[in-house]
Amino acid sequence: MIKFNLPEKLNGEQLVNELKSAGVNVIGIPFIDGQGDFYLNVSDKDKTKTEAIVKNHVGVDSEITLDQKLSSVGLSLEELKAALV
Repeated sequence: MIKFNLPEKLNGEQLVNELKSAGVNVIGIPFIDGQGDFYLNVSDKDKTKTEAIVKNHVGVDSEITLDQKLSSVGLSLEELKAALV
């Protein structure tokens, strides 16, 4: 785990995707400890690249729709409605 400066607006999933797109392998999820310190589990060789990406990260709020929630468990809205009848 390497400590980085916490972005002003963090979207962990988005940040991990940005890092992966740049070829940085992230193990696990971003972590903020009880002191407010921000950590990512990346290799030491990727530290400089990761710092630049984290510095430029602007998290976007993502609201999950009902359809997306149902899809994540393999259901559609129509299937749920049919099951409730």
